[in-house]
Amino acid sequence: MTREIAVVAFAQTDHRRTSDELSEVEMLMPVLHEVLARTGLRTADIGFTCSGSSDYLAGRAFSFTLALDGVGAWPPISESHVEMDGAWALYEAWTKLLTGDADTALVYSYGKCSPGSVRDVLTRQLDPYYLAPLWPDAVALAALQAQALIDAGDTDEPALAAVGARNRADAEANPHAQLKGGTPHGDYVVRPLRTGDCPPVSDGAAAVILAAGDRARELCARPAWIRGIDHRTEAHALGVRDLTDSPSARLAAEKAGAFERPVDTAELHAPFTAQEVVLRKALRLGDGVRVNPSGGALAANPVMAAGLIRIGEAAARIHRGASDRALAHATSGPCLQQNLVAVLEGDPR
Repeated sequence: MTREIAVVAFAQTDHRRTSDELSEVEMLMPVLHEVLARTGLRTADIGFTCSGSSDYLAGRAFSFTLALDGVGAWPPISESHVEMDGAWALYEAWTKLLTGDADTALVYSYGKCSPGSVRDVLTRQLDPYYLAPLWPDAVALAALQAQALIDAGDTDEPALAAVGARNRADAEANPHAQLKGGTPHGDYVVRPLRTGDCPPVSDGAAAVILAAGDRARELCARPAWIRGIDHRTEAHALGVRDLTDSPSARLAAEKAGAFERPVDTAELHAPFTAQEVVLRKALRLGDGVRVNPSGGALAANPVMAAGLIRIGEAAARIHRGASDRALAHATSGPCLQQNLVAVLEGDPR
């Protein structure tokens, strides 16, 4: 890499079960104002803007164009969009800054899961010939993954319950989290997954600002430098995958430089407790690594924003001196199908 690029600001909504009274633009605008205010930048100062969202969640085509009302598209801006989690929008913005075509970038993403059945919506990302006609939802597929881990001896139901309890206990310190503290593990949703093993239905949005080189140091007292970032994918057909492992996450981490030196913090996008088990093994995270101090996706899971939030939370810990080297992970698709890993570092103290 010829340019140093850093996350210099991060903002997110208070995530909620429903925000029926707000449109996507109304939900997004306070976050955009907050992230710009953290740097003192105006919209006109941003060199590139990239967003992540899903038309399937919104229920209309090209819904992301309406969200641009929250950014302001006049005077004309350099803008792009990915039909993915905002973590992939950040990857595109990072690439843009590497070219030298811009020195700053605004990245945002949002998801309103409450208007419909998100479990049904997510079936539309499956293979259209063999899987999608059967309508297996995300929870049912995650239950297959959890059972495979149990059968392999990698975990059991009490261990999964402990993962959920730890994440939501850590969320007590996160003012934006939706579920906190002593949430009951609950009844089975799809065996062996209980309510506490599954993410909440969440509405929310997030935004970060990237900046390059000296510009980053001007905008942030302790920038979170992106030392490496990479994303990989598994085979689309679930039947040809080993659901107890995530080779794509491991490869993305290797290419991002995560294994070169230990990290002290990891923000994992693991919407289900069993997926944290898979990721801890694939990413070689030992007991000394602080995993999901924000509470993770088990505390709030706005689809299309939860992965970007993992990067933002890791960066925010570096900004305030709580971390020196952090790993951030984002996923998309069933059973950790697509995985992105970023390694962030602060300047030596």
